[in-house]
Amino acid sequence: MLKRIYNENPNEKEIEAVVSCLKNGGVIIYPTDTVYALGCDINNKKALERVSRIKGVKLKDTHFSIVCYDLSHLSVYAKQVSTQTYKLLKRVLPGPYTIILNATGQIPKIFNNKKKTVGIRIPDNNIARDIVKALGSPIVSTSIKDEDDIIEYSTDPELIFEKYTSLVDLVINGGYGENVASTVVDCTDEEYIIIREGKGDLDLIY
Repeated sequence: MLKRIYNENPNEKEIEAVVSCLKNGGVIIYPTDTVYALGCDINNKKALERVSRIKGVKLKDTHFSIVCYDLSHLSVYAKQVSTQTYKLLKRVLPGPYTIILNATGQIPKIFNNKKKTVGIRIPDNNIARDIVKALGSPIVSTSIKDEDDIIEYSTDPELIFEKYTSLVDLVINGGYGENVASTVVDCTDEEYIIIREGKGDLDLIY
């Protein structure tokens, strides 16, 4: 199913339909403030395994990030951060950054591995954040890649739907996506490391 939702003012009933899909173990493709992403409810193991199969990786080997509505989920999935790191999070989020933090025991439990870190995303996108807020828990997220040699990420939701319609339950058309992924910052130590430079102002990090 391809569902049109407008980022400026997401329709509450449409968001509820997406949440219902996720609660029933559905896998969705949705817009962020960067590229389109594949996602599911973090609490649904079968859905997580489906996302892994679509990506062609084993669940224990995945490097998915989790999308939160705000920083309130931090204490569940990430270990306590320093005042300096918390100020950074407040400064750059919501925004086009993936922040890698030290993970709590909740993360290894979800992925059945010894995962020590977690990537946190709070995208500056009303659709993504409204879904997470209505769901009441984060969604696991991974970018939609394109096989094209020039274009790294798929940007047209209708073409994404054509390609993934048999693999996912729902594709949200939130308009054209970006072709630049988030900036990934490792904040597991006091000395921050830019893992991937993407969309986002690096001057805000330091």
